[in-house]
Amino acid sequence: MTEISQTIQLPNNESAIALAGINEQNLKLLSRYTGVKFVLRGQDLMLFGKEKAVARSVEVLRSLEPLWETGKAIVEPDIVTAFQAVDTGRTEEYGELQKNVIARTKKGELIRAKTFKQKQYIKAIQQHAITFGIGPAGTGKTFLAAVLAVTALLNDECDRIILTRPAVEAGEKLGFLPGDLQQKVNPFLRPLYDALYEFIDAEKIPDLMERGKIEVAPLAYMRGRTLSNAFVIVDEAQNTTPAQLKMVLTRLGFNAKMVVTGDITQTDLPPNQASGLIVSRNILRNVEGIAFCELTQADVVRHPLVQRIVAAYERYEKN
Repeated sequence: MTEISQTIQLPNNESAIALAGINEQNLKLLSRYTGVKFVLRGQDLMLFGKEKAVARSVEVLRSLEPLWETGKAIVEPDIVTAFQAVDTGRTEEYGELQKNVIARTKKGELIRAKTFKQKQYIKAIQQHAITFGIGPAGTGKTFLAAVLAVTALLNDECDRIILTRPAVEAGEKLGFLPGDLQQKVNPFLRPLYDALYEFIDAEKIPDLMERGKIEVAPLAYMRGRTLSNAFVIVDEAQNTTPAQLKMVLTRLGFNAKMVVTGDITQTDLPPNQASGLIVSRNILRNVEGIAFCELTQADVVRHPLVQRIVAAYERYEKN
């Protein structure tokens, strides 16, 4: 097949840096996907390779243009999703994905879905009373749920956010934890706090908690309650027992949403104990009003190495 070259002129240095990535990691990834050689000289990006591969690469680069033309950092999930869009004729949908901003952090960073499955997950939360987000670490399950919860609270769409998870240690015994209830459960709920800090000043969170606008509690404290006018996030649900998860699901009150997140490959329960998340998925999959979104290693939006770690473990477990 004919070898050709093509040059794309980028508008400025910021665009070139955004597209190339740190140490030109993005260009290396593009080359790995297409076999095309990418050479960046200032604001000129030169492509060398087979005609079809170059054409496919140009189409992917054009689909990413709304990001790099404004100097927005491009990460691996952006590129992977761009390839999915080009290869399946969904470039128009991918353009909408880039424009659909769901929130803005304290620092002014725009939060949006980076993959098609993340978009599906966000839409499911917006349209259903109960949504299950199941997938490996780094796919944004908890973070995106917290973003939507904070947005709902700030827009007066709910009266409070309730964050809960089972107090199960991840493969190690922490022993006695000093302090009151809040201090005891804080280590288990740190991932939820991290998401809140992106949108709410740290000094304001204690006041919101004191006024009952944000409640953080272990799963056991949900028993006997009715959670109305609330946005409830049940995190690390793979570590619930079937009885525990049934209990918290049936706490749902009027004008409330519940998002249940977990990674069924990282269960910390005893070997003979069934996971409530797996059991619930089997029982509730076809119940009207409940959505299940299953994210994969392709949706990992942490360090690129996390995606490769997840993929390696998946291959090992299959074998």
